[in-house]
Amino acid sequence: MFKRFNKEGYIFTDKKNPHLGIMSTILGLIAVVSVVATVYFTYLDKGVAPMQYGMVIFLSVLYAVIGIVIGIRALLKKDIFRFFPVLGIVLNVIAVCGSGFILYLGL
Repeated sequence: MFKRFNKEGYIFTDKKNPHLGIMSTILGLIAVVSVVATVYFTYLDKGVAPMQYGMVIFLSVLYAVIGIVIGIRALLKKDIFRFFPVLGIVLNVIAVCGSGFILYLGL
């Protein structure tokens, strides 16, 4: 049925995509999109950021930290595909670093 490495046959595996890894990826996407949207809207307002933008950045950091913890917990499980937990951790770290960079530039 499947042709892999010039061999025909079936591929049997017990691995699954962990739900925690998918949740970590979704939280990472929300956090990264929120940070990028905040920076973009601040750019459109010529650098003037209302107080609500600071709250969005704070919530995105909170989501990212929760996403990192969930992603690490998902990686600790056995017999899983590691794509979603690793992707979630990477996206969440990008969101935390981006928010930290914004904070560093603001001081």
